[in-house]
Formats: sequence, structure tokens, C-alpha cells
Amino acid sequence: MPEQNPTEYHVTATAREYDEAVDAIASGRGPVAVDAERASGFRYSQKAYLIQVFRRDAGVFLFDPIALAEEVGPELTDLQAAISHDEWVIHAASQDLACLREVGLDPETVFDTELAARLLGLPRVGLGPLVENLLGIHLAKEHSAADWSTRPLPQSWLTYAALDVELLVDLRDAVEKLLDESGKSDIAHQEFHGELVKEAKVPRAEPWRRLSGIHAVRGARNLAVARELWLARDALAREKDTAPGRLVPDASLTAAAKLMPNSKRELAALKEFNGRASRSELDRWWAAIELGRTTTDLPVPRPAGDNMPPVRAWADRNPTADARYRLARELVTAYAEEHQIPVENVLMPDLLRRVSWEPPGAVDAASVGAQLAAGGARPWQVEATAPLIVAAFVEAEQADDEDGESAS
Repeated sequence: MPEQNPTEYHVTATAREYDEAVDAIASGRGPVAVDAERASGFRYSQKAYLIQVFRRDAGVFLFDPIALAEEVGPELTDLQAAISHDEWVIHAASQDLACLREVGLDPETVFDTELAARLLGLPRVGLGPLVENLLGIHLAKEHSAADWSTRPLPQSWLTYAALDVELLVDLRDAVEKLLDESGKSDIAHQEFHGELVKEAKVPRAEPWRRLSGIHAVRGARNLAVARELWLARDALAREKDTAPGRLVPDASLTAAAKLMPNSKRELAALKEFNGRASRSELDRWWAAIELGRTTTDLPVPRPAGDNMPPVRAWADRNPTADARYRLARELVTAYAEEHQIPVENVLMPDLLRRVSWEPPGAVDAASVGAQLAAGGARPWQVEATAPLIVAAFVEAEQADDEDGESAS
């Protein structure tokens, strides 16, 4: 199987280089392949530290958005103007759109090769396996978890980054052919559009509750300590632009919250409390523990909200809703298997649960479809699943009526 020959790649980091690159890309032809590299796990922010662009007849360009922020400004306006009306090819676009938009790069249309592969039911949808399977080229992925905030970037990393886009347009063409052959082109483009218009997630009101192991922390006072430790670590991580877990891991924070040391000395002696900033910032952590131990603002163990109960509780809490959900899930799963599409791509699992828990007043395709659409389902998903959900709900209601008559 052929391997890509290494090539020397240069990072575009000055205003002159940027202008030349934009002109070259604008004069290229066809779709524009775009990728971004972040420093997840190393830095606090999720901003892009390298942006790769490829276009036929133009070549590969590697942009350093950090250096260019000083040279041409925080937004790559000229690059956006040159390619905004063209189709962008991105692999797993949902992962890159946010950091691209931070620097002013926002596509009007996108072709997501990873999402398309999922809709095709392909067993392995990573970029490397797809390129190998469809193009017959082995794509090494050894730098996928690298710290892309490193400067200067090693040439081997640049080669890796360049190949991520250099083969992407060819991959797009191969995937598009499979979509056409399987009759899935329309649903794929609906999904691509859905990615572009999807609203950003609203930040969690209490993000500290996502601490790994928080479920094992019992008691309002212990939870208050866990919260204050998380807030102290988050502030330090933001200040240093370092991933929080690299300062003190989650397990250390939850251990301290569970064991509740009585002094700074006890905290320092706690073997479970480790990490590279666990001792150098000991005063900070002890201040957080003291605040948690004395605050009157105690968190509730299980915050109230409009969340549905977990599905496992439905049989006792709402047997009819439980029957609706199980029958509907069975039919939607059968549809997914028949059409070789992952069930989560046929309909978002949470949306199916919500419409099962609280269906519309009129159980018909139009009403159920409207509720699905309001929840973010695409037209093809509504067309495919609304009749199935109606059939399941009707069957559940009939079974409930029969049970009621038998009981009487």
C-alpha cells in the first residue's frame, strides 16, 4: 500500500506570506479542504494553533493563527472572503467549527467526510482508516494528540497536519460517489447543513458537577468543598492557559472533598492529592477547602430541574411512557439497521426520549413530526421516524387500554 512521501512544509506566519497564500488559494479550483489543530489536554482554551487549507491547483497552506493575530489581526478576514462561497471539506466538522469561527472562518456550505461515512454505515470513520479504505493510502496518525501550541512546530508534525487536508478533497469525491450509489446524498447534505446552523451549547450552570467521581462525594458540605476546589483550579488553569487536569487531576479534587482534611498539613500529606500544582499551589487549595467548609451557599445533592427521570425509572414512574419509548426505540433501531445508519444519526436519542415522555396532544404524524422538528430533527429524520413513533405510541396506548379493561 503506498505511503505519502515526506515534503518540507512551511508555516504561514507573516502578513506577506498570508497575502500570498490567500491569493494562491483564491486562484485554485474546486472545494477547499480545511482542518484545525488545537492543544486539547495541554491548554485551557480550545482555540486553533494551526489551520490547514488545501485546494487543487493551489496546494497546502499551514496558517499560524497565533502569529497572524499580531500581523493581520485576530480574524483571517481576507482568507474568509476568498473561500467563504466555496464548499469546505472538513472531517468531523463539529469539532473544528467553533475554533475556526473564533478566527473569522465560517463556511456557507460544508461537506463532512466523517459524518458522511457514518451515514454510509462504514465500520471505521476516522480519517486514517477512511483514506486507507477508499484511497488505498496509509495515513500515519501518530501526532493526533500532540501539543500544537508548541513553537516551533516540528517538521514531522507539519507533514502530519498537511496530509490531513491534502487528501481530503479526493476522499470527499470517493465518499460522495458512495452517497450517490446508496441514495443518501440528500440526507447527508441535510446533516451537513444541520451542523452549520446548530446552536452552540449553553454553558452548564454548575460545570463543577462534571468532575470525574463526583457521584461518590456525599453530603452538601463535601459537595461545597468539591465545588470550591474546582473553581479554584479552573481560575488557575484559565490564568495559566493550561488544561485543568494537568494542574491537579479530578481524582485529587474529589478525594480531598471526600476525606475533608482538617489542616493544610493534612492536605499536603494526603497521598491521593497529587498533580504538578498540588503542592506549589497548596495555599490556593487550602483556601478553597476552608471556603467550602464554612460557606452558607451549600449545593443541593441533586439540583432540581426540568430533566426527565432516567429511563430505568420510567416503568415505575410512568409505565405508559415507558411502553411508548421501548416500542418506538425498537422500530427506530430496526429502521437504522435496515438502512445501515447508526441509530443515533437516525434520531437523537434524547429527542426520542423526550417525545416519548411527553408526546403531543394529537398522536399523528404531523403533530409528532412538528415536535421532532422543534427539537432539532432534520426533515429526512422527521419523514423517516414520525410514522414509526406514531405507530409505537398507538400500540402502547392500545395495550394500556386492554390492560385497564382486564383489570376492571
